[in-house]
Amino acid sequence: MRPPSSPVDPGFDVVVLGAGLNSLNLTIAFHRQYGMRCTTVVRVPVAMNQHTVTSDQLVLGADATDEQMRDALLELAAGRPAGRPALLLTNADSLIEFIDRFRSELEEHYLLAQVDGALLSRLADKAEFAEICAELGIGTVPTVIVDFARAEETGWNGEQELPWTFPVVGKAANTAEYHHVDFPGKRKVFFFESREEHLDLVRRLRGSGFTGRFLFQELIPGDDTAQRSITAYRSSRGKVTLLCAAQVLLGEHTPEALGRPAAMITGDFPSLTAAAERFLDAVDYVGFANFDVKIDPRTGAECFFEINPRIGRNNYYVTAAGESVARHVVADRIHDRDLDRVVVTREILYSILPVALVLRYLRDPALREHIRRVARTGLRNPFRYRPEGLWMRAYSVVSGLNFVRKYRAVYPRPTDTGF
Repeated sequence: MRPPSSPVDPGFDVVVLGAGLNSLNLTIAFHRQYGMRCTTVVRVPVAMNQHTVTSDQLVLGADATDEQMRDALLELAAGRPAGRPALLLTNADSLIEFIDRFRSELEEHYLLAQVDGALLSRLADKAEFAEICAELGIGTVPTVIVDFARAEETGWNGEQELPWTFPVVGKAANTAEYHHVDFPGKRKVFFFESREEHLDLVRRLRGSGFTGRFLFQELIPGDDTAQRSITAYRSSRGKVTLLCAAQVLLGEHTPEALGRPAAMITGDFPSLTAAAERFLDAVDYVGFANFDVKIDPRTGAECFFEINPRIGRNNYYVTAAGESVARHVVADRIHDRDLDRVVVTREILYSILPVALVLRYLRDPALREHIRRVARTGLRNPFRYRPEGLWMRAYSVVSGLNFVRKYRAVYPRPTDTGF
C-alpha cells in the first residue's frame, strides 16, 4: 500500500502521460522541487507508478484509443478550478506524437513544452538528425540509409554490400514508426556479424510491411563506458537554460531494451554540452531534449547518434546531481520567464543496478576505483528516493536481483563493442 503523504499545492497541476521509469523520474523531480503529487495517465497500470508517493495513477485500459485518452485529459482539465494552469508532459516517443496530433484541443487546457509537428518529424528521424549535425560540424557515425518505401524500385540499396567490415549496427531511423511493425526477432538495435545476417533482417523488414528508413552504421568500438548522455532544456523564448551530461557505465542488454543506460556518472563534459546547445539553437528547439553520443576510442572523436525529443528515461541523474529538471519547465511555461543558464557538473552515480554488478563490468581499473569512491556518498537510485515507502524500497531490491539474472543470461561479460 502506498504510504500517506500531504502533497503541497504549488498553484498548478502536472499531468504526465505514460508508465514506468519514464514517468516516475519526472514525477520525482516535481515532488522533490515542489512537494506536489502529479497525475500519471496510463493505458496499462504499472506498479511503480501506483505505489509511488510522487503521483496518482489514472488507468484508461489496454484498449483505450488515442481519442479516449484525449477525452480523459479533457475531463481532467474540466475538473480543475477555472484559470488554474496545468502542464502536460510525456517521456515516450509515441505519446509525444499523440500530444502533437491533438495539440489544438489540448492547448486550450494545458501548457505544452515540446516542438511542433514539423520539427518533431524531422528530429525523430535519425537520418535527418545526422544531416543537421553535418551542417553544424558536429560529428556523427558513418551511416548507410535504406528507404524501405522504395524497395520495389530498380537500384534500391537495401541489399547492396555495406562499405565496412562486419560487425555492423542496424536501427530504425524513426522509433515511433518502427513501433507499429512486428516480426520475429525484432529488436531496438541490431548487431550483424555477417552479410547473411544483414540480408536476413532486410527480408524480415520487407515481410513485416515496414516502409520507413533503416540505418546501417559502422560499429564504433568501445563498450558501454564509451557512451554519453546529454539532457537539456530550451525555453519557448529561445534560451537553453539546462545542460547536463553523463558517462554511461552499463546499459541494459535485453533485446527490447538494448541501448538504454542503467548506470551513469555525471560530470563536466564541456565539448558535449556546447555541441548540444549549438544544435538546439540551430533548429529553434523548445522543451526537453536528450542526446545519445559515443566516443570513438580509436580517435577520441565524439559521435552524436540521435536526439530524443523528450527528457529521456533516466533524467533523474540531472535532478540527483542537484538541479531539478522540473524547475526549468515550470519557470518557462508556468511563470513565463527563463532561468539563468545552468550547466550541471557535480559528480553523482545514477544507477538502477546493484553497484557490485556495475563494478563487475568496468574493465578500466582506474574507472572502477573512481566509481567505487563516488558510490560511497554519491549513489542515487530513483527507486530509493527518500520519501518513498517500503514497497518501493523492496522493489529496488527485487529489481536489482532481476537485473543480475538478466545480465547473466544475455550479457555475461563485458565485450569490446558492448554487444
